[in-house]
Amino acid sequence: MEEHYKPFTIEQTAQQQWAESGVFRALESSTQEKYYCLSMFPYPSGKLHMGHVRNYSIGDVISRYQRMLGKKVLQPIYHNYIW
Repeated sequence: MEEHYKPFTIEQTAQQQWAESGVFRALESSTQEKYYCLSMFPYPSGKLHMGHVRNYSIGDVISRYQRMLGKKVLQPIYHNYIW
């Protein structure tokens, strides 16, 4: 394990693996049921707070559960805040 965190190196590696695996590629499938999960609309209300964590966590759980049921899940506004 590296002693220092190197986000640039880690980010490059992760991006390459995602591109090669196609993990974020959206494919249209007429055979699978579709599910739309919108956690909440983005809004310029100020700083990130625990309410955001609660709302996004619930949306993540629901989306993952629906995927486990075999549905195609669209979660359009997903963690778009600058951390």
